[in-house]
Amino acid sequence: MRADMRRTFFLMALFFIAMAFLESAVVVYLRALYYPQGFDFPLVPMDRTLVRTEVGREIATVIMLLIPGALVTPSRLERFAWFCFGFGIWDIFYYVWLKVLIDWPASFTTPDLLFLVPVPWVGPVWCPCIISLGLIALAVVILSAREARPSGRLPVLGWCLLCSGALLMIASFVLEPWRAIRGPAGSTILFDAERSLALLHGFRPEVFPLGLFLAGVGLSGAGLLWTSVRMR
Repeated sequence: MRADMRRTFFLMALFFIAMAFLESAVVVYLRALYYPQGFDFPLVPMDRTLVRTEVGREIATVIMLLIPGALVTPSRLERFAWFCFGFGIWDIFYYVWLKVLIDWPASFTTPDLLFLVPVPWVGPVWCPCIISLGLIALAVVILSAREARPSGRLPVLGWCLLCSGALLMIASFVLEPWRAIRGPAGSTILFDAERSLALLHGFRPEVFPLGLFLAGVGLSGAGLLWTSVRMR
């Protein structure tokens, strides 16, 4: 790997580690306000302004994860790879900083509220950590291959496996919350974080669809392996 690429990896990692600290700091403040005895389920009611702010913060976070890659390359594939790298570093260090700052989570099996859109995502901490490691590996595979052969493309089968796996993993996070917030007629509140969280106040994540998640990991892992072989 060229020296300038190693330097870019270092600076990118440093930026996303610092970004993770900011994210963790916000969560520390929120938990001091709403969970002074420590975060746990069921969720406590939050002020509607804070819920809307949280949704905006999540959108802003995604934008911040996208921008660095756009600044260093015009290639859409390489921008995607830098987004994957940034997401992986940011998400792992988000938990690292929370552990340093407030000694949370207690273990990798601790359930967490991961995301709010279109419905709340809930899962044990080890799940997003596994996904993040996979995203970092995918980014390294793509960027290393493109450095050796700039015209290289991610194979179609690789895309299909990766996307299918991602959808299954997302489904594993939203399945139980989705069941909990369905209305009496079976309708679901989508893209309404305030009402979704209000309906989850009695929800405890006692069951996690592990099989669904592992199926997603398997498909994504196969996609990563296929991509690594084909892009060499």
